[in-house]
Amino acid sequence: MDLTKAFLFPGQGSQAVGMAKALAERFPQARALLDEVDDALGQRLSALMFEGPLDELTLTANAQPALMAASLAAIRVLEAEAGLELKRDAAFVAGHSLGEYSALAAAGSISVADAARLLRLRGKAMQAAAPVGVGAMAALLGVEAEAARDIASQAAAESGADAVCEVANDNGGGQTVVSGSTDAVNRAIDIAKSKGARRAILLPVSAPFHCALMQPAAKVMSAALADVAIAPPVAPLVANVLAAPVSDPEEIRRLLVAQVTGAVRWRESLLFMAGTGVSLFVECGAGKVLSGLIKRVCADAAGISVGTPDDIAAYKALA
Repeated sequence: MDLTKAFLFPGQGSQAVGMAKALAERFPQARALLDEVDDALGQRLSALMFEGPLDELTLTANAQPALMAASLAAIRVLEAEAGLELKRDAAFVAGHSLGEYSALAAAGSISVADAARLLRLRGKAMQAAAPVGVGAMAALLGVEAEAARDIASQAAAESGADAVCEVANDNGGGQTVVSGSTDAVNRAIDIAKSKGARRAILLPVSAPFHCALMQPAAKVMSAALADVAIAPPVAPLVANVLAAPVSDPEEIRRLLVAQVTGAVRWRESLLFMAGTGVSLFVECGAGKVLSGLIKRVCADAAGISVGTPDDIAAYKALA
């Protein structure tokens, strides 16, 4: 087994009109995967991915299964064209937020159809958990995770007894995201600026993801996941909320619920994988967000993205 590679799967924000289109036009394996997702959802999601409009694609209930579909299309092509076998070639798989479902589907832990349906439900449940205007998210740039936790705690305390403000993402390289009640998040922006943050800005998101306000969505996902078959993944999943590997199906089930309200510990996850000897991170699907973070977090590791036919060729040259 090659223990130098880890395969990564992007989260919301990486979507773009046209994603996976070139793969589907060039490789029948990608087209078949997208057809499988379309059939599972009873919707021509692939047409929305290819043609837009972007505002409809960006809706949480569409973006989440669409990003999974793009990631799995890339994996299917890598399997067919580059001889990829995750059981042999991957030390770990990991996904950023919704990307955790993509990672599990790629590693054979959950079916593609179940992943698509779960992500459609997850998107709807997360959107419904907090009425519009009740919550917000903000990026704090130039602020490390520990300082961001202090800022979030102070902001919540200064915003009233029921206010919520928590670190939602620790992406690395001084890039953290806080999530919670709108007033508290705005207060966190002010505090961060007063403490010298390079930048602190509200994010254009539709709900306050990965904080306690998502508890209603966690309950929905707990009920849905109870009925889904989960097998041990062929490569360990480095879970968002643990920043550590898991393979036990029941632990995976529990952690998929926990990550709805829990922080995405991405920086720690990357450092863990690099610390075990991973030297090449392969981002599968839309965009290059995760590959960019590799450079900030793991100076001695390389990151590549695979989402187009040219990317497939570049991966074959490396492999």
